[in-house]
Amino acid sequence: MTNKKAVCIMSGGMDSTLSAYMMRSLGYEIIPVHFNYDQRTQKKELECFNNICDALKTQDTLHPQGTSHGSKKYSLDIGFFKELGASALTDTSIEVPTGGIEEGVPVTYVPFRNGIFLSMAAAIAEKEGACAISIGVVEEDSSGYPDCRQEYIESMQRSINLGTKDETNITIFMPLVHLKKSQIVQEAQKLNVPLELTWSCYKNEDKACGVCDSCRLRLNGFKEAGIKDPIEYE
Repeated sequence: MTNKKAVCIMSGGMDSTLSAYMMRSLGYEIIPVHFNYDQRTQKKELECFNNICDALKTQDTLHPQGTSHGSKKYSLDIGFFKELGASALTDTSIEVPTGGIEEGVPVTYVPFRNGIFLSMAAAIAEKEGACAISIGVVEEDSSGYPDCRQEYIESMQRSINLGTKDETNITIFMPLVHLKKSQIVQEAQKLNVPLELTWSCYKNEDKACGVCDSCRLRLNGFKEAGIKDPIEYE
């Protein structure tokens, strides 16, 4: 057992969930953090986050030799993204595209979302005495979001350590950044990640639409991995 802690940013999706499971496999005590920013599927994502945290607790009980994910979790409301708009995820007047993945930055990009998430995670990490933050960004097989790039995350790590106490030394882990979605599915299988509890759809909260960018990436990843996606689609 160790006392090293990792603040894990968890959306309820399979990328951030796998990242948290990977951090636990490295012996970190997990401090799960979720952000409610008035996104279209906020209710479903929060439900998935809570269910995944429960699954982590259950698995820790079944495998007591592992490091507990801890009792503390954060679910933070940051509704200003709704007022900011400029994204199909937070502005209902902008349609979520369903015609296939396009070149460039899509309208589902939320301006500087990961920068804000990481800044808030850094505050929690400093408070909790954590030495790590994990984020499930994917650069090579993602939707083209600029705040998912390795270079950007590394620059945030430098800024966080410049802007915190001298004794604070935080490493940002992005274990999926160069993986394809099919590899993410395969790694999740190896670590017994409950993918049936995760959600990727940008549009729906009951059955996934199957046609938004996020659903297409997820479905293609499962197809290439030769594994059936356990969630329901329209």
